[in-house]
Amino acid sequence: MKRERAAFQGERGAFSEVATRQLLGPRAEAVPCHRFDQVFAELRDRHVDAAVIPIENTLHGSVHENYDHLLNFDFQICGETSVRISHSLIAPPGVTFGKLKRVYSHPVALNQCLQFFASHPQLEKVPFYDTAGSVKMIMEERPEGAAAIAASVAAEIYGARILKRSLEDDRRNYTRFFLLRRPEDAARMKRAPAGQCKTSLVFSTRNVPGGLFRALGAFALRDVNLLKIESRPLRGRPWEYLFYVDLAGSDQQENVKKALGHLAELADFLRVLGCYRRDTAARR
Repeated sequence: MKRERAAFQGERGAFSEVATRQLLGPRAEAVPCHRFDQVFAELRDRHVDAAVIPIENTLHGSVHENYDHLLNFDFQICGETSVRISHSLIAPPGVTFGKLKRVYSHPVALNQCLQFFASHPQLEKVPFYDTAGSVKMIMEERPEGAAAIAASVAAEIYGARILKRSLEDDRRNYTRFFLLRRPEDAARMKRAPAGQCKTSLVFSTRNVPGGLFRALGAFALRDVNLLKIESRPLRGRPWEYLFYVDLAGSDQQENVKKALGHLAELADFLRVLGCYRRDTAARR
């Protein structure tokens, strides 16, 4: 059986790699990229079979850049998963907690562990471009008295040692990830039962009184449950917006099909981004 290759943003050991394992299994090859646009380009250029991107976090909200990329690239959402963000303090073998002077990690990760730093004021927070990348760096460069904050899998990958686990201030910290495929590959995927599906779409509507109300009414009239709505600026049209929507159900269900048909009559633009199995383990 072919081993799938999936692009993600970050270094090996990032939370996106954890999501890749959850979505595609341990045999999938995770392909790291420095930037989100490179992840999308790798899939577009057929260097990988799939892409895994974060789309929202329970504490910090949506990853707006990736919403924009979903519009600009012609991919289908084929799956979702949620990863609990649990931060570990990681150091090279032989480095003890008492020897630490500074801790490297992505600024978001550092700010999610403020209680830990308040309890250990001798430790300097040092921003770095990536959580797993900070582990890679301390293992390669071995700066004196340095540790990193990252997912525990990063310690496994780079041969480092976990000094402390679960440093995060809020244990209810989850990131939701999408699995993306090219349209022709998505079409060959087996669909989940309608009752287990979620559908994502994006639309724009005329900037007139009641325009958005009538657009959303297409779903309310047919008892379609909207799970999320996210607005993004519509480029070239100041103060107008695109609306990204997640709904419960399949785009093949009769009530959803009718709602989408009704919305198409009202919207200036409408595109279904994907229909996929809902992550029942997601913590909302």
